Amino acid sequence: MSLSNEETIEIFKEAGALLEGHFIYTSGRHGERFLQAARVLQYPNHVETLCTAIAEKARDLDVELVVGPATGGIILAYETGRQLGVRGVFAERDEEEGMAVKRGFAIPEGTRVLVVEDIVTTGGSVHKTVNHLTKRGANVVGVSVLIDRSAGEAKFDCPYLPLATLSMRSWDPDSCDLCVSGAPLVEPDDIVIT
Repeated sequence: MSLSNEETIEIFKEAGALLEGHFIYTSGRHGERFLQAARVLQYPNHVETLCTAIAEKARDLDVELVVGPATGGIILAYETGRQLGVRGVFAERDEEEGMAVKRGFAIPEGTRVLVVEDIVTTGGSVHKTVNHLTKRGANVVGVSVLIDRSAGEAKFDCPYLPLATLSMRSWDPDSCDLCVSGAPLVEPDDIVIT
């Protein structure tokens, strides 16, 4: 099953995970859209649909292991691994490497790995995960994400398979169009979708 860009975005909208308003991003910049992937990942039916689409894109890569950076990548790695009939494990924050696969998860040298993530903005967590896996002798054969909002900036040294791309304008606080218009700043976690 494949999903179009629009179908993927529609799943986010249906789950209340694509918010519209005036937000402060982690970077400090202001924006009019906010993606909250956790709101999608709480619904097993959406996770299954999205991970089936990831597995379809990665089917020809002969994946032997799926790895997802914590936290959003944990659920995606499990379900994508299930769809591909392989193990799904996760990488977590590590002081030395940035991200590392721990907890005794075996990764034999040469293992063909697909890295999965929910949202990519800069690709930082994915790059740290790929670097760690490469140091361990894994063969990272692909990276897949639910939504790439990097505006083409995220690049990887393997096939890159986003389900969707989404343009998200942002401004420095000093030149924010939304501030000028008087739109109130909203905390994304305060928006409750039932």
